[in-house]
Amino acid sequence: MLRHVIAPSSGWTKAPHTVVRDRRLNSDAKVLLLYVQGLPDSATDRPLGELAGKLEMKGRPYQLAKRQLVEHGYLHEWRAQGEGGRWATDQLFTNTPLTSAEARTVRARLEQDGGRSPGAAAAVTPPPSRRQPTVGRPTSRAAGGYEPEEDHSDKTTPHPPSEAERPEARLAEAEAEAAQAQAGSEAGEAETGAAAAEAETEAAAEAEGVPGPHPAPAPHPAPAPHPASQLARAERLLLSLRHSRRDLLLGVREARGLAVEAVKWLEGGLPEGDLRQALLADPPEAGVRSAVGFLRHRLIQKCPVTPLPAPPPPPPARELIACAGEGEEHVFRPLGDETRCADCRRAAAYASWMVDTDTYDFPEDMTWRQRVAAVREADALRAARVTPG
Repeated sequence: MLRHVIAPSSGWTKAPHTVVRDRRLNSDAKVLLLYVQGLPDSATDRPLGELAGKLEMKGRPYQLAKRQLVEHGYLHEWRAQGEGGRWATDQLFTNTPLTSAEARTVRARLEQDGGRSPGAAAAVTPPPSRRQPTVGRPTSRAAGGYEPEEDHSDKTTPHPPSEAERPEARLAEAEAEAAQAQAGSEAGEAETGAAAAEAETEAAAEAEGVPGPHPAPAPHPAPAPHPASQLARAERLLLSLRHSRRDLLLGVREARGLAVEAVKWLEGGLPEGDLRQALLADPPEAGVRSAVGFLRHRLIQKCPVTPLPAPPPPPPARELIACAGEGEEHVFRPLGDETRCADCRRAAAYASWMVDTDTYDFPEDMTWRQRVAAVREADALRAARVTPG
């Protein structure tokens, strides 16, 4: 680091008014400037960051102070690459603001005087010299000459047939298949002849009045499809998706694992076309990264569910009828075969309790209509009980 300051007297540092009164610099920048100004010449071989570290100025405060010093001309930096390929940074620190041109002039003069910074000296350090290998020169690798102790050639798998042998093998397989087909057709003709002879014998027996053999029992109805057939349908559907979208290519094992989820929708009555549409509709814009993960998510989360049957319509509302209770005439809408409204039924129940307990206490939630009806009902019950005596 180069320095261009007025040398102060020993023991204390002179602070220029241009620095102390500069409102553009914060306190950290001013303290750092005055600290570097008062250092001896032996301290100029250290970077500014190391000098700021001795003031416990690190991180954000140091970066802000350095930026202010650079912006206002107190600190100038030059970064260059030396002959050895190493990068070095030269720093010029001054207690008087300098422009870029003035700073370059001062730098050139100081370097001529022998005040080169250690960074520049490191940049011109000669590269390391070549060294001889410790264990001699490299030699070529020796190979070959190894003979196995045991011969395992008879236990190895034979090589596949050559291209010349493959057509002959295919021809032999074709001839074997043709022979099997011919044998099957001959067996079918023999069975057809036997069935025709049996039919003629039965017809002759019926014409002569002789009871023929018992007729064969009627074939049993076809059994319900086994879950395995549903799994096969779901597997074929999943494997066929690659014809519509190439990125949904599945292996047999992957399709077999996803068929367990797909068969749930087929057993629920969802047609194959609707299931296929649900799996292919709305493809992602970025494409499908994993066909297995995409289809599993669609089958578990986004596959349409068969609609539930509509609930039965509510019963029609019944007509209003007149209440048979005491008091003013009023109407209500019955829910069943009752002839009294809810208030009158509650009043009748409470009146019976009042007669049995001989009390006139009413609950707080009882309306005035219910209370009047309860009193009238209680009086009627008492009168009915007193009259026979």
